[in-house]
Amino acid sequence: GRVWALLLAFAGGLLTSLTPCVYPLIPITIGIFGARGARRPIERLTLSLIYVLGIAAMYSGLGLAAASTGAVFGQVLTNPWVIGGVATIFALFGASMLGAFEIQLPAGLQARLSQVGGKGYGGAFAMGLVGGIIAAPCTGPALGAVLTYVATTRDLAFGFWLLFVFALGMGVLFLVIGTFSGAMAALPRSGAWMEGVKSALGIVMLAAALFYLKDVATFLKAALSRSTGYLATAGGLVLLGLLLGAVHRSFHDASTGARLRKGLGVIFCVVGVYTIAGALTAPASVAGPDWVRDEAAGLAQARQAGRPAMIDFYADWCAACVELDRYTYSDPKVRERLRAFVSVKVDFTKESEATRALQKKYRLVGLPTVVFVDGQGNELPGKRLTGFAPPGQFLAHIADIR
Repeated sequence: GRVWALLLAFAGGLLTSLTPCVYPLIPITIGIFGARGARRPIERLTLSLIYVLGIAAMYSGLGLAAASTGAVFGQVLTNPWVIGGVATIFALFGASMLGAFEIQLPAGLQARLSQVGGKGYGGAFAMGLVGGIIAAPCTGPALGAVLTYVATTRDLAFGFWLLFVFALGMGVLFLVIGTFSGAMAALPRSGAWMEGVKSALGIVMLAAALFYLKDVATFLKAALSRSTGYLATAGGLVLLGLLLGAVHRSFHDASTGARLRKGLGVIFCVVGVYTIAGALTAPASVAGPDWVRDEAAGLAQARQAGRPAMIDFYADWCAACVELDRYTYSDPKVRERLRAFVSVKVDFTKESEATRALQKKYRLVGLPTVVFVDGQGNELPGKRLTGFAPPGQFLAHIADIR
C-alpha cells in the first residue's frame, strides 16, 4: 500500500541520515546557520526548514524524472531483461551499502558543490539543493533504490511525494540540530554503529532485488506462502542472521571467522526479509467479478448480450493492479455495479505476440489500464482509467455508463 511505501521512504531517509557520509554534515549545518546570524530559535527553525525543503526539492525533482519514465518502464517491465536490470541495480546498491564499493562523486565536483550557498533563505535553500548530493556515497544507494521503485510505479504525483517524504526523513536531524544547537551534545558519537545502519539498508536492498526477480525466476514466487508457520520460519531466519552478525559485524573485520559469520548472517536476513515481504504482498485470493480471461471472447459476449464491457489490463508485478483487485474489485458495491458489465481481465505479466497486439490496439503505455467499451466494442471516450482508483472513485467514474 502507498501509506506503507511513504512510511518506509521516511524511515529510509531517517536511517540514511545516520550513515557515515551524512551524519558528519550535521555540525556543518549548525555552522551554516550560525554564520548567518540566526540567533533566535524561530530564525534557526525557519532557516533549517528552508534547508531541508531544498533537499526535498532536489529529491522530488528526481522523483518526477524517474516517474515520468514509468510509462516506458511499466510497458517494458514484462521483459525479463528489464526486470533483471532492476534487480541488478538493487543488488549493486545493496552491495555498496555492505561495503563492497562506494558510490561517490568526483572530488572536484564535490568541492564545487560545497561552495554553493549565500546569505538568508535563498542561501539555505541552495545549500539544501546540493547538501544531499555531497553526501552521495551513502545517500546514493538508498536514493537510487527509491528512484528505481518510483520508475516502476508510473505515477508522477506518487513519485514526487515518495521522494519528498524520503528527503524529509533524511532532514529530520538537520531540522532538529539546526534549530536547537544544544541538541548536538545529545547526539551519539560517530562510530561502528553507523556501519550497522548501512548494513541494515544493504540487506533491505538485496531483499528488494529478490523481490523483483521473483517475476522472472518462478521458483522464487512458488516458494512463497502466506501461512503463519511459513512467516514464523522467515522471521526465525532474520533473527538467526542478526545473531550471527548480519548488522553488527563488518566484512572489513580482520578475523576470517567473523567475516564468514557476517556473510551467513546477511544471507539468512536477506532470505527472511524477502520471504516475509513477498508473502505479505502476494496477490490474495479475494472475491471479485466473474472475469472473462480472453479479450476477444469478452467482447463477443458483450456484443451478444448488448452490455458494456470493462477490460482490465494487469500484471502480477504491478502493485497498483494488486491494489485494484484487493481493495476495489472486491468491494461489494463495486461487484454489484459490475454485474451490468462483461468484465474482462487480460494478463500482461509475460510479454507475447498477443499482448503486443493488444498493447498496440488499445495504445497502452503502462499498467494498470482499465478500458470501458460499449456493446459494439467501441471504447467509451473519457472513461479510461490508469492507476489505482479506490471504490468510491471507481463507482463515480462508471456511474453514467449504461
